[in-house]
Amino acid sequence: MSAGATAPVIAIDGPAASGKGTIAHRVAQVLGFRYLDSGSLYRVVALTALRSGISVDDEPALTEAAERLDVRFNGERIFLASEEVTDAIRSEDVGVAASQVAVHTGVRSALLSRQRAFRRPPGVVAEGRDMGTVVFPDATLKVFVIATAEERALRRYKQLIEKGKPAILDDLLLDIRERDARDSARAAAPLKPAADALILDTTDMTVAASVDFVLQRYRATIVVDRR
Repeated sequence: MSAGATAPVIAIDGPAASGKGTIAHRVAQVLGFRYLDSGSLYRVVALTALRSGISVDDEPALTEAAERLDVRFNGERIFLASEEVTDAIRSEDVGVAASQVAVHTGVRSALLSRQRAFRRPPGVVAEGRDMGTVVFPDATLKVFVIATAEERALRRYKQLIEKGKPAILDDLLLDIRERDARDSARAAAPLKPAADALILDTTDMTVAASVDFVLQRYRATIVVDRR
């Protein structure tokens, strides 16, 4: 078995704006692990589709685009071919399209090996919607992050306002509820916690407390495994 296959994985899943990305990134920093933002891959596919005029319902064309994706990660920066698209893929339009693109089995299959390639020593913190159920079913620790739809919409609203972008809270709440329904109902890797995942409700928690929750559970798991 390769060293990569035995490298520890912390899988952090959850719906949009639950806080999973911030938590995963900070946990990875503390542990010195690699960080996988799986959603960014779907966002790059969505950006490619929007720019190329590919319909979000055209699974064959989307799958081909995912297979040919020339994407590169450099720390927190993301490049599509030679162009940095770190900010471009974070737009609301791309986010909505990414959720629609992600329902297709062909696209998910095309990106699976790319995601699993992140599993290398000393370890990886992987965040997304199916990290613990599909991509890394043998993860060392699985955490499913939740928060109320209202709280998640408020977080997204504050983020957009801080960036100087227009936002309507009611529209964001509707968008989040629609994404939740779409992600949970899709046939391919639906959004749901793994049977052995810990549930972390961040509605009334600080980021620091949420990060501590994950770190404490991971360290406890490592201690048990070494006995």
